[in-house]
Parts: sequence; structure tokens; C-alpha cells
Amino acid sequence: MKKQFLKFERWTTLLAMGIACAMMATAATLGLFQIFTRFVIEQPAEWTEVLIRFSLIWMVFMGIPMAFRNGAMVSVDVLYRWSPPRLKRLLDWVVCIAALVLVLVIIWWGWDYANRGSVQTVTGLENVSMFWAYLALPVGGVFCILGIIGNLLDPQRLEMETAQ
Repeated sequence: MKKQFLKFERWTTLLAMGIACAMMATAATLGLFQIFTRFVIEQPAEWTEVLIRFSLIWMVFMGIPMAFRNGAMVSVDVLYRWSPPRLKRLLDWVVCIAALVLVLVIIWWGWDYANRGSVQTVTGLENVSMFWAYLALPVGGVFCILGIIGNLLDPQRLEMETAQ
């Protein structure tokens, strides 16, 4: 069961990271397009600013699951390094529960914001609802839950190895 969950979690975390990378590429491309239209053609495309902002929001919330999975989000390095193995496992559980509570709050309020924002349109993109921007919070939160549980089952301390 643990092995199947970790395989599923690895796949979903890679999917989330792929989406985050695509959103970063989208934001960069739109930024270049915006520079071209504003300074070369002298006809700015206002809609690109909004899409860049949305892309960055989605990039962040889809990239966070990888940080949770690698143990790089919530860190208590000093206490963890000084603790005996049994206390380390207790710290893993405390950090996991605290992170899950935070992510569940983000999912709850993110879904609420998305529903409330569904009647609001985006400035510059009048046909697009704010629902799609706010949806990044609950979607990213669901991916985060998998990453947090995956890190609890198979801890990876990659931030400690790279921090000098």
C-alpha cells in the first residue's frame, strides 16, 4: 500500500511540477510578447499582464508540492539535527500535521474564493472569470497534501544537504 501511494504521489508531484514549469514558460513568453508589443509595435497588449499574473500564481501553487515532497517547505533544521531518532520522527509528525492543517485551510478558503470570484470577471479579459485564478489554491493544495504525506512516509531532507 505504501509503495503504491508513493508511486502515485511521485506521479502527481511530477505532474504538478510539469504544470508549474509550463506556467513559468507561459509567463516568460507573455512577458516577451508584452515587451515586443509595447516598445516595438507601440500597441501594448493589456491582457498579457493579467495572464502573466495568473500564470505566476498557478506556477507557485503547482510548484509547492515538490517543495513539500523534498522536505524543503517547513524546516526545523537545528532542532532536527540535535534530536535523537525517536524525537526526529515525532518532529516529522508535528511538521506534517501543521502543514496539513495549513494546506486544508488554504483549500477551504481557496475554494470559497474561487466560488465567490466566479461572478467577477478579469480586467482586460472580460470573458474570463476570476474563478480560474483562485482555483490555483485548492488545486495546488490537493497536490500538496499528497506531497506532505509522501514526505512523511518517505522523508527526504534535500534542503539540509544543499544548505551550507
